[in-house]
Amino acid sequence: MNVMISSFLIFASSQVGTPGPANMALLATGARFGFKAALPFVAGVALGKQLIIWPIGFGLMSIAQTTPWLFTILKLASVCYICWLAWKVANLRLDPHSAKVEVAPGFVAGLWVHPLNPKAWAMIVTGFTSFVTPGTPAFQATATIAVCLLICQAFFHPMWTLAGDRIARSVAGRPAERYLMWTLALLTVISVLYVMF
Repeated sequence: MNVMISSFLIFASSQVGTPGPANMALLATGARFGFKAALPFVAGVALGKQLIIWPIGFGLMSIAQTTPWLFTILKLASVCYICWLAWKVANLRLDPHSAKVEVAPGFVAGLWVHPLNPKAWAMIVTGFTSFVTPGTPAFQATATIAVCLLICQAFFHPMWTLAGDRIARSVAGRPAERYLMWTLALLTVISVLYVMF
């Protein structure tokens, strides 16, 4: 009865570190307004994921104990969705100028990024269904997943914001951009297949 922490951290890093709705918003915000002005938004994005981790965790751990077959179906569906997202990432192209706005978004705007982000939901569901042994107490599982994701976000979200403008300008529209996106997508798929097999 435990959480596979090291494996989950690899998976979480591949998810939190790859382009997606949240990171694209962070990249665009950092590119448009600079790191300091974007810090409230970064904090909101990081803490906003906690708003969905805890309800999902307690709900999924209950399902795992009472309806194990449904837990397995959710696990397979989450893996398929993550692989589909990896395909989208592989074909995504960076554009730091796609989300310019008049005023830098603040903390409250950041809170809503993950609750409205299907990638975040799939990542969290996959975390619980693939890296948590059935029978693990819901609080232990949820707290572990929550802390691991917050650690990854504390590293990757500021990095996307700080380096967003430079990353986009250095690889956008060049051959290196395609290799970068395919590498990130491949890491995502490998981390999911590792857990499955």
